[in-house]
Amino acid sequence: MLELPHRDIDGRLVLGENLITGERRHVEIPRLCRLLPVTDDMALCHPSLQDHERKMRVTDAEDAWFLRVNHINNYGIDVPLERLTAQPELPLLFLNIDAAPNSRALIWEHIQDAPGVPCPNPRVIVPRSIVPDIVNEAVTVDIRSFGVRTPPCTSEHPSYGIIGLFHVLPSAIAWLWRLVAPRGHANPSIVDTAGMTSEGVGSYWPFATGRRVDQANLLLRQFQEHTRTSYILCPNQHIGAWKVGFMPQWITREYLSRRGNAQFKANQVQPARCPLLGYALYQLAVEGQPIARWFCRWIPSQKWARRRMIKEHRSCMTSSAPVWPISTTPTWTR
Repeated sequence: MLELPHRDIDGRLVLGENLITGERRHVEIPRLCRLLPVTDDMALCHPSLQDHERKMRVTDAEDAWFLRVNHINNYGIDVPLERLTAQPELPLLFLNIDAAPNSRALIWEHIQDAPGVPCPNPRVIVPRSIVPDIVNEAVTVDIRSFGVRTPPCTSEHPSYGIIGLFHVLPSAIAWLWRLVAPRGHANPSIVDTAGMTSEGVGSYWPFATGRRVDQANLLLRQFQEHTRTSYILCPNQHIGAWKVGFMPQWITREYLSRRGNAQFKANQVQPARCPLLGYALYQLAVEGQPIARWFCRWIPSQKWARRRMIKEHRSCMTSSAPVWPISTTPTWTR
């Protein structure tokens, strides 16, 4: 989320590439939002930082960021980060980067675990003091996002890759996602397991042995006290049969930044196929460009999608049933 969306050679954003047909979908966003980074993946939300707005306030818990660059395998993919690491103001620490002594380390030059097999977890440690436009004070969180790596999913080979571009989560379900903290598909940090695994509550069990219940209750208290912070779930890597990388998170950020803090109306979302996924959007448009509906709400195949859309359209024309309401009051599980 600290990166700008990666553009294709013609300046468009590649929304996804179908793994079966090879079709590519693009979206054009002439001007992107300006990023003012606050934290990487370690934020501090100490009680002394909170106020009475009922929104979480956080600040950075690190002096330097441990950045993974396995997705940067060519020059020009992430120009700001490449510039920052190639000509840094301070010495940087590179891990699993192929560079000769006293040379310039390039973040797309990954060492190889075997001939033709690049290391899946190259890293660079960047002091936050040299990050452009860094924010050094606590900020209020309007929208808190949870990401999960999803594998390809088709009607022939089903998996848990059924999450749309982003889902709106009720507070109770968001707490469950925070408890599980799933690793997901093809996580570069894990090479000895397959499928979805859990990091556990807070992802820090080696440092909190025997305190799981206490930590789970602390996390629950966060959601109970910050009722005005909204929660979303974003997939990355795949949506159904579409290879999307991190584009869902980038598109979602651009969309929600333009949308502001307006609440979703009941006729804008629908219950997801799985209750743990909260609510999915009916449709989404960024800068006036509609995103294909199967990216918002995963559908196994295009032929099946057309049949389902025709059926839904006819039911909307003939049915007088009310739209699923969204409660503004969080529901909690115990």
